[in-house]
Amino acid sequence: MKRHIAGLSHHVNADPDFLDGVFLVRVERVFYRWHPQRPYFVLRFVVIEPQGFANRQFAGRLYCSERALWKFNWFLRDFGYDPDLLGREEVDEKAIVGLRGIVRTSHASINGRAYLNLEGFAPAADWQEFGPAVPQEAARGL
Repeated sequence: MKRHIAGLSHHVNADPDFLDGVFLVRVERVFYRWHPQRPYFVLRFVVIEPQGFANRQFAGRLYCSERALWKFNWFLRDFGYDPDLLGREEVDEKAIVGLRGIVRTSHASINGRAYLNLEGFAPAADWQEFGPAVPQEAARGL
């Protein structure tokens, strides 16, 4: 038996909670997760700007393996993490909560599972430079 289902052939985002774009955010929560090969931090962000996305939340992972430390360091520096703690190679989860900065996000689907990518970071003071680059149609779409 054949059935016609309208809209089946159209690509639909598997998870509407994924936010793609550039956002001014605040770190809401931080959790460390140990893994033998790839330990990571789970970061929950709250969007501050653009206004169309304000108060939306999303989470992403930053790995702390030897090969991925460059990205974690980039995040900490651009979000204004305490340079003394960074210099002593210490990560205080409580000191990360409340930090503000800019995050560029995208998502990928691997083996049918969707993942949020934290692609880049910048200091919150640079928002005027990045803010206008956010597509307005994306802000209206959510």
